[in-house]
Amino acid sequence: MTAIRATPPGPPQPDPAQLPRLVTPGPPAGLAAHLRRHGPVPALSGPALIASIEQAGLTGRGGAGFPAARKMRAVTTAASRRPGRGRRGGAPAVLANGAESEPASGKDTLLLRQSPHLVLDGIALAAQAVGATEAYLCVAGPQPAAALLAAVAERQRAGLPEAGVRVAAIPHGYVASEESALVNYLSGGPAVPRYVPPRPAERGVGGRPTLVHNVETLAHIALIARYGPDWFAAVGTPDAPGSALVTIGGAVRRPGVYEIALGRPVTELIELAGGTTEPPQAILAGGCFGGWLPLPGAAGVPVSPPGLRAAGAAFGSGLLTVLPVTACVLAETARVLRYLAGQSAGQCGPCTFGLPAIADALAQIAWQGRDRRTAEWLRYLLPVVANRGACHLPDGAVAVAASAIRSFSKEVEQHVTHGPCANASRPPVLPLPRTAPAGRP
Repeated sequence: MTAIRATPPGPPQPDPAQLPRLVTPGPPAGLAAHLRRHGPVPALSGPALIASIEQAGLTGRGGAGFPAARKMRAVTTAASRRPGRGRRGGAPAVLANGAESEPASGKDTLLLRQSPHLVLDGIALAAQAVGATEAYLCVAGPQPAAALLAAVAERQRAGLPEAGVRVAAIPHGYVASEESALVNYLSGGPAVPRYVPPRPAERGVGGRPTLVHNVETLAHIALIARYGPDWFAAVGTPDAPGSALVTIGGAVRRPGVYEIALGRPVTELIELAGGTTEPPQAILAGGCFGGWLPLPGAAGVPVSPPGLRAAGAAFGSGLLTVLPVTACVLAETARVLRYLAGQSAGQCGPCTFGLPAIADALAQIAWQGRDRRTAEWLRYLLPVVANRGACHLPDGAVAVAASAIRSFSKEVEQHVTHGPCANASRPPVLPLPRTAPAGRP
């Protein structure tokens, strides 16, 4: 495929190897500062933009890692098959997901605060590419919504030719930011997942084909449109091109959000965050839906969706949490499962009954132990609960629990045989909302 390049008529093209690309240093960038840095949005046809995104190899940055161009083509295909597609009521919609319900993640919040116009550029480009007449920007809570409404109003005053963006504050909850839950909420229902199919690309907000992209994905689209796919893929790896925002936390000296070239090894990212504050035991990659990777064995694992998946973990929304040797991985995982069990929408048996049962079993092993039957019951439950819900909540919960008992089988045996380790009683490392784990006061 011939490279598609878009040269901005304003500022010169930045060095493709230079990071950060997405987040403007210093105070949040207003529209004038944003245009001085990047220039205006180039005029590209929808097919040309989608082809450029496909050539760049951009995948979704919200967790699933689905190819961005394929999602956009699914929406245009669905729209072309709808009767009356020329009428406003039948036109597609764009939904920008910035709700960020993963407790440890801060990337979308930072991006929307520092570079709101890059995200809004991406929304405008995506809307034009799929023929959308309406766009929604979903965030968690009224405070970020107010700031984004001001950015939207600034663009309207400047007379930018784009579809109006509705900013929606989404209720708090882990599953509330799942794409079908957002569609349900914007269509007038509760913020709970829908059964699929049909997927939002086929029948989304108000029954219209709806493109759902994470806000970081849309910001990358705005850069690809300006600087081209070769520029985007100048960092990263062939199977994971580009950069990504990651949130690094736990036992590191400088926890926070960093933009990285995909494919950098785990150990480099730990050093990027200032190194460890205590000797490390493991890293949780991917957050509540992720997987545990023991250290130092995982030090060289490339931080990218394919690299972490091959190692038995997940990239998810770019979360890396370092667990020190003074913590208990089983206790931390039990807290994660208790939190996830409490986030169920209550629509499906696997969540309503299965997740509390898994959480109870893990809590029994972590804090009481000396009960081999509970460990056997847990191993039975995991495959029974997976792949059976309306959304991926049971799948993600099973994945993180399975990775703990797989990667730390010796610790499981110690707890089952001799009782809980001394580290099980230390304060939590993972930044979860306060809940009382089963088996603990």
